Amino acid sequence: MNEERRSLTLKNRMNRLCRDAVDKGILFSEAVDQFERCFITEVLRRNNDNIIRTAAVLDMHRNTLSKKLSVWRAAGKG
Repeated sequence: MNEERRSLTLKNRMNRLCRDAVDKGILFSEAVDQFERCFITEVLRRNNDNIIRTAAVLDMHRNTLSKKLSVWRAAGKG
């Protein structure tokens, strides 16, 4: 599958996901938080839980990533 088609497929899936979230009354802040958690968790998994490599891939400072993970763990969401 070429890059343009893959991008369109992702865009269509994201649009569907957004419509579903709005239909279900999910707040914007909840949706953003869930996407961020899901995205970071996947990158972390692909980097074997290595925070330094994960932060580099995400273009995020490792301290910022560590703080997010700590907050999620403390809230029982991580």
